[in-house]
Amino acid sequence: MRISELSRRSGVPNATIKYYLREGLLPPGRATAATQAEYDETHLRRLRLIRALVGVRGLSVASAKQVLDAMTEHRGDIHEVLGIAFGIRPPGAGAPDTAGEETNPEAAALVDAMGWSVSESNPARRTIDETLRALRSLDIDYDWQALLPYAELAERTARHDLDRIETITDPLEKAEQAVLLTFLLEPALMALRRLAQENESTARHGGDGHT
Repeated sequence: MRISELSRRSGVPNATIKYYLREGLLPPGRATAATQAEYDETHLRRLRLIRALVGVRGLSVASAKQVLDAMTEHRGDIHEVLGIAFGIRPPGAGAPDTAGEETNPEAAALVDAMGWSVSESNPARRTIDETLRALRSLDIDYDWQALLPYAELAERTARHDLDRIETITDPLEKAEQAVLLTFLLEPALMALRRLAQENESTARHGGDGHT
């Protein structure tokens, strides 16, 4: 397809596509003349993934290029590609260093209790420990064990997430869908929690005078 068709099908303006080409995010098309080239479905998939990383995940162009290069390098390893897409594994990172003292002990205890196989480099570990410390600093008695019911719900959610993209065979298309489902759905998942909290409060405390 010509660049105009690529633009129409991807929803990305011509000028932006040319910028991505100059920056190396998008590989060059097959030259058909001095100033013309043809593009194919692989360009379309990669362009959609660029849009997901930059527009949805909020990465800079330079960071998106790093992520895309890492995904391409590990194209045959779906687990690695998805880890990079989710932001769990930094692009270009080797195997996580497990030596030394555990810096997020409560997250480690939670992961062990759930029987999860989770890398030491996953930034969610730090988030869990920091959140629990913040709660206790406000005299709220909360530890990792209180998170176990939420962890069980999260496990079911993750299984549903991966089921949704299981039938996609192209690794970069799978990564695009993973990014979109994760980062676009997160606000809706939080909104569902708020709706459920209101419903539960109404059932417990609302009485007949509330709607």
